[in-house]
Amino acid sequence: VQLQASGGGEVQPGGSLRLSCAASGIIFGVFHMGWYRQAPGKQRELVAGVTTGGSTTYADSVKGRFTISRDNAKNTVHLQMNSLKSEDTAVYYCNARNGGGAWSIPRGYWGQGTQVTVSS
Repeated sequence: VQLQASGGGEVQPGGSLRLSCAASGIIFGVFHMGWYRQAPGKQRELVAGVTTGGSTTYADSVKGRFTISRDNAKNTVHLQMNSLKSEDTAVYYCNARNGGGAWSIPRGYWGQGTQVTVSS
């Protein structure tokens, strides 16, 4: 299983970034896909998730600013991040999981992580 994340970088507060994750080695359509993040000294936390059926879940801190989407034809999941804040600074990880279970519990397959830095 490979989850290749891209699109991270450094942006000023209020700016936007779009993360992408290309999946291989899995039957993409049967996996729920998500993005987690981990800031220095903090636990990994859910940012957003999208189920096989297209239902989405967001952390309260990103609701209204971030949008997760999946393209089953291209085996990719995207995270559009707008109105970025300094507290969004973290390493962002792509996640693939199947079966049930709460999004709040990190499990499943992970990508290598991509750094997002929001700084003036």
